[in-house]
Amino acid sequence: MSTVFHRSPKQSLPIAVAGDGIEIIDSTGKRYIDASGGAAVSCLGHSNQRVIDAIKRQAQQLPYAHTSFFTTQPAEELADRLIEHAPPGLEHVYFVSGGSEAIEAALKLARQYFVEKGEPARRHFIARRQSYHGNTLGALAIGGNAWRREPFLPLLIEAHHVSPCYAYREQRAGETETEFAQRLADELEQKILELGADTVAAFVAETVVGATAGAVPPVREYFRKIRAVCDRYGVLLILDEIMSGMGRTGYLYACEEDGVAPDLLTIAKGLGAGYQPIGATLVSERIYQTIVGGSGFFQHGHTYIGHACACAAALEVQRVIEEENLLPNVLARGEQLRGLLREHYAQHPHIGDVRGRGLFVGVELVRDRETRAPFDASLKLHAAIRREAFARGLMVYPMGGTVDGKIGDHVLLAPPFICTARDIDEIVSRLADAIHGALTTI
Repeated sequence: MSTVFHRSPKQSLPIAVAGDGIEIIDSTGKRYIDASGGAAVSCLGHSNQRVIDAIKRQAQQLPYAHTSFFTTQPAEELADRLIEHAPPGLEHVYFVSGGSEAIEAALKLARQYFVEKGEPARRHFIARRQSYHGNTLGALAIGGNAWRREPFLPLLIEAHHVSPCYAYREQRAGETETEFAQRLADELEQKILELGADTVAAFVAETVVGATAGAVPPVREYFRKIRAVCDRYGVLLILDEIMSGMGRTGYLYACEEDGVAPDLLTIAKGLGAGYQPIGATLVSERIYQTIVGGSGFFQHGHTYIGHACACAAALEVQRVIEEENLLPNVLARGEQLRGLLREHYAQHPHIGDVRGRGLFVGVELVRDRETRAPFDASLKLHAAIRREAFARGLMVYPMGGTVDGKIGDHVLLAPPFICTARDIDEIVSRLADAIHGALTTI
């Protein structure tokens, strides 16, 4: 019996011993195509020698220096690179070790900004149903993933939720995308007014919804309308691109495609591609200057923020993405992936929606295609798909509770940016077999 406290202690896990491109190899020699990038992390696959060498060089030179005493060259260069390509207004980078930490930093920055600005009444955070922002208590509190939140509700800070921009489920018959976006913006405005406009600190949203609902992209005018509402009431806009950012949608920052710039933006996962644990919160100049001109100190921090080896790895990851021109491949392979899935499932009675951007794709399963009624949650279709796929040497990221936190099933796909057209063909083939196998066993 393992002495490791695994996520699911009753489950027996194979031992991963090696990585080879988009595959992971276990101790028996079996190969698994990583079609989910783990959890949308491994954007360069599992054996990029350039990144490995960058980590080695940094470890030999200086593995760690505490950020209360020193900065390091890789941290400075990585921050410069991130800001060079960032949405307008974002001018500074606060490094952390992962996505949940990035959200916690964003929440604390938002609160401290208003305290230093002389608006201490601003304490409320508004997010969306069917969202996920991390598993630490602050991130869990603002998230809208009911299943993850439920056991810990007594520990969570108060947070408020509005409707998601989930067109497949929420857009009304006969409602245009513009009307849908406006209705959601109006709902946010009403929530701000209900709470008191001078008490709301920020609105938090995933640019493209990830794990909870499965690669749900916003309709085109949604975030511009949301930005306008936030500006009207002095509310900060925090965009969570922990899953969808760093090239996953075919754009370095997913919100580029929506033509909007947030006040705070969180990234992780693809930032370091899994080679080192790293995340970051990008901060607007006005938030930064308010704190610098006030207390001069962000009242927050962790031991490993700005870790030299992690920053060196992430810096090399970003260089590889640019120098090997991978973002056009993300767009092309993403079009191929969604196209093949839509073609294969055009008449399938149990596939309701294929959606996403770039290599960030969701497949939603339904009991009835016409009514969009989901399967009974007790069937745990998502878990069956995961088992069937894994048995076929395919890693995917299925989840239940897609519709409301309790019912609904989807599969999330986030393969590495280095995928070839042949790789995508194989992923679709194995996934189709896995879904068929799961549907015949439930």
